[in-house]
Amino acid sequence: MTAGEEGFDHLVEPFRTELLAYCYRMLGSAHDAEDLVQDTYLRAWRSRERYDAARSSPRTWLYRIATNVCLTALEARGRRPLPSGLVAAADPLGPLVRGEHPWLQPLPDSLLDGGDPAGRVIGRSSLRLAFAAALQHLSARQRGALVLRDVLGFSASESADILGTTVVAVNSSLQRARARLKEAGVRQDGLGEPSAAEQRAWVDRYMEAFEQADVEGLKRLLTEDVVMEMPPMLNWFSGRDNYGLFMGWVFGQLGPDWRLRAVAANGQPGFAAYRRFGGGYRLHTLQIFTVTAGGISRNSVFQDAEVFAAFGLPAGLDE
Repeated sequence: MTAGEEGFDHLVEPFRTELLAYCYRMLGSAHDAEDLVQDTYLRAWRSRERYDAARSSPRTWLYRIATNVCLTALEARGRRPLPSGLVAAADPLGPLVRGEHPWLQPLPDSLLDGGDPAGRVIGRSSLRLAFAAALQHLSARQRGALVLRDVLGFSASESADILGTTVVAVNSSLQRARARLKEAGVRQDGLGEPSAAEQRAWVDRYMEAFEQADVEGLKRLLTEDVVMEMPPMLNWFSGRDNYGLFMGWVFGQLGPDWRLRAVAANGQPGFAAYRRFGGGYRLHTLQIFTVTAGGISRNSVFQDAEVFAAFGLPAGLDE
């Protein structure tokens, strides 16, 4: 490595993790976010001789490059919703229907833990699945304005520089984005949430009931208006009783013998579920939970090979 390369790495490497979180908020995909951060650093390296420290900080410079990368990517890719933001609720005992959409993906906490363990810059509450899903209903520039201004704390003039537009345009995009999130009832501050330990405790109790195939035990941990959705299936439904009906069907169809492995994504607790298959257990789903003071209010269930790979999950477990 040359001295120039060492100097470049020293300049830009501290921002890698927060740029990953930024690209994830913009694209809604952990896989895409990692690719776009790599593209950002490649472009930064190629243009390093043109960087002027008198005009902008390294952080602003990198965000300008990352934003251009994200906006270009979004021109060719559709939004990534969750089923509850796309279609009407379904019968919990109805046939499962696969949707051919690029779905919102969870972001493993492990990708962020090393770079910003306290979450001071990244803002873990603004990575919640509900917030990430709401961003998907905004235009690309509205997403950028909202994240840059409200999440990352850039000024209006800095955001305009990063987005390559005017302060007036940034403020207009920000106003529309805030209104859209307010309509969706989505908060990004995390106020009123149980502590991380309390959330994990709720999900640990859920895991115990799940491994015992105890439907009534599961229901006791849910809020009355709980939602379950399960991309790539279009099916989603709400209500404790509907949830119980579906879980009864799951244990009846797939068996009561499961093994679970705790995970965390988007600052939320979850687990990978392995169902009995032959002499061992096969990976079936990854489930991420929203927990309120009154219990589990949402279970987002993912069944996608790309999602499994992002979490480094083994395809099977031994007996």
